[in-house]
Amino acid sequence: MMLLLLLLRPSSGRLLAALAAPKRRGSCWVTAALAAPARPLSSGDIRRSSGLSAAGLVGAAPLAVQPYLKLMRLDKPIGTWLLYLPCTWSIGLAAEPGCLPDLSMLALFGTGAILMRGAGCTINDMWDKDIDSKVARTGNRPIAAGEISRFQALVFLGGQLSLALSVLLCLNYYSIALGAASLGLVVTYPLMKRLTYWPQLILGLTFNWGALLGWSAVKGSCDWSICLPLYISGIMWTLIYDTIYAHQDKTDDVLVGVKSTALRFQEQTKQWLLGFSTVMLTGLTVVGLNTEQMLPYYAAVVAVGTHLAHQPLGVGIPGPSASHHMRGGEEAQNCRYTHWT
Repeated sequence: MMLLLLLLRPSSGRLLAALAAPKRRGSCWVTAALAAPARPLSSGDIRRSSGLSAAGLVGAAPLAVQPYLKLMRLDKPIGTWLLYLPCTWSIGLAAEPGCLPDLSMLALFGTGAILMRGAGCTINDMWDKDIDSKVARTGNRPIAAGEISRFQALVFLGGQLSLALSVLLCLNYYSIALGAASLGLVVTYPLMKRLTYWPQLILGLTFNWGALLGWSAVKGSCDWSICLPLYISGIMWTLIYDTIYAHQDKTDDVLVGVKSTALRFQEQTKQWLLGFSTVMLTGLTVVGLNTEQMLPYYAAVVAVGTHLAHQPLGVGIPGPSASHHMRGGEEAQNCRYTHWT
């Protein structure tokens, strides 16, 4: 019904503006819709109005549950995609020629990605409680805001890891050992921003572990002539998008004393990003050769290369202005679409 109303005249944009506006006693939302200034209707408006967005679903959950869902970042699913999609790369490449990837394996890894991303965010927020409370962008995170105590977060973390272990135990022994080996990276990554200007590299090692695990889950073990260049390509890709994203937080990072590649690269960021892109594309080409891919694969690699060549040129790097902060966030979001190519 709501979606139908949004599509009615005089303007669905006016209707949304009226629904979002504060209501006065005796006012009618239809009258307000007619009087409200028109604006274009975006796909995000429709998702939010129909309750289809991740944030909308989290907002509809019971109030007592919402802080835990936000701690898992279920309201911000892009991180889950960035963790999950390297798994799909390797699962897809491991499929027999002419066959679709194993759908049950994709579903299993999707479940694992949700749980492990949630666990990683919980660990990160437990480490960073004092830092998050000093930064505007992170001050409303559940632990920093005092909605969840560290002990409650620890208990919740145990539940997430237990469920993730049950997913991992569905795989072969080689993959169980390989998956367990990633836990050290998950736990220590949040500390790296205090120790090195390369925390994005550690994030890349962590977030792209699925490029190894997906192949071994299908084949029984890793073929390193394929898995290693795929893993390196994923790491380079993470360095690209998270360096762009880190430029949003440069000012706050300096104030609270944490490090990032954005602070390390400064005005040379674009050159570094182009270098990472070159290594990524080289790795993907090696993967294609070693898996005997056909023309469509290389056409996709060219498309990825075109996107990556354009992306650094469109990023506003110097200066701490709000427009640059927003641009960095837009580009980091945009990086996700490289996966779909």
